[in-house]
Amino acid sequence: MNADTQQRILDAVDAGFEAQLATTRDFVAIPSTRGAEGPCQDMIGDLLRERGYEVDDWHINVDDLKDLRGFGPIEHDFSKARSVVGTYRPQTNGGKSLILQGHCDVVPAGPLELWDTPPFSPVIKDGKMFGRGACDMKSGTIGALYALDAIKAAGLKPTARIHFQSVIEEESTGVGALSTLQRGYRADACFIPEPTGGKMVRSQVGVIWFRLRVKGHPTHVAFAGSGSNAIMAAYHLVHALQKLEIEWNERAKADRHFKTLNHPINFNPGIIKGGDWASSVPAWCDVDCRIAILPGWSVADHQKEIAACVAAASRNHRFLANNPPQIEWSGFLSEGYELTDAAEPEAAFGKAFNKVYCGMPEDLVFTALTDTRFYGLNHGIPSLCFGASGGEMHGFNEYVELDSLKKTTKAMALFIAEWCGVEKA
Repeated sequence: MNADTQQRILDAVDAGFEAQLATTRDFVAIPSTRGAEGPCQDMIGDLLRERGYEVDDWHINVDDLKDLRGFGPIEHDFSKARSVVGTYRPQTNGGKSLILQGHCDVVPAGPLELWDTPPFSPVIKDGKMFGRGACDMKSGTIGALYALDAIKAAGLKPTARIHFQSVIEEESTGVGALSTLQRGYRADACFIPEPTGGKMVRSQVGVIWFRLRVKGHPTHVAFAGSGSNAIMAAYHLVHALQKLEIEWNERAKADRHFKTLNHPINFNPGIIKGGDWASSVPAWCDVDCRIAILPGWSVADHQKEIAACVAAASRNHRFLANNPPQIEWSGFLSEGYELTDAAEPEAAFGKAFNKVYCGMPEDLVFTALTDTRFYGLNHGIPSLCFGASGGEMHGFNEYVELDSLKKTTKAMALFIAEWCGVEKA
């Protein structure tokens, strides 16, 4: 691809950027929390049809997925869950095929009064777009779509098959991405524009979600000593799991990538529910937890370690010793993933990156996870993860930096053209 072709694509991204931001605002404005992603999938389907892509829009059947590698248990109403894939088929086969994927699900916004602006009324100020999902990762999904638009606006068309995929459940199980693979979608490479601060994810953690279901013995608080407080017992278990977190971080010092980080394994008790009355010793407490594991670590083996930790802590508790808690696996059961055997797509992306950023992309050792794992681990498809800069993901006042978004859109457009090949439209 010569310099003139590259410049035409870059100019097309510039020319379409205001439209890209308008579409991103509309996308962010949809409150697509878990179980409510349908309107976002409708929007993506419409955008793809307008552009002439073949659109496959289907309801996900959990029974089709439950035996596949990386499946995580579904606990909520999944009857309306859908995946949407738009496929471009070239008239000339001259390049390599590509999956472009984004997820449209977002985490809850939390107390609205703690946001400076409403989370689902996105605003642009100070060179940033604010809103839940603006960074993670709706701006990246729309950026990938407009990267394709820029190639067309430059008078070009790709010469390889492209699947544009919008999935759900990235934030809790990953079964949306898994469903596209079960459906049969494959390519020579996958590209996921998660917000990585302009770095390429080299290695990422896996994640295990679990729930501690703790029993107590209720009594009037006036006689608290004769009962057993389930909430306090749950704290006892949480403290034990914090010690397990320390052990796993010591183990992580042997990993060739994660040894560079001070504390890559993070344990988080994220939801706590318990008790029925302030003046009654609580009879129950549920704690939903998340902990990371590293690439190459067995999910099953580390589930056993979690269970053993909880069992040992229970034996040291006067009530739990005879009333052990239950552990439920409540979402992610995900392996870590390291990008390997990806020299060709990385070289193609390196050319695109250099044109936009005048250098080579830095590696990112990622203490969160992405859907790249399914493509690489399940099917040997090299899966690149690269995207814009932003902040406050999963927090208040989430934002994406617009200058960074434009640059990453340019890099994506050039990568698509380089990897898939282009010819005159």
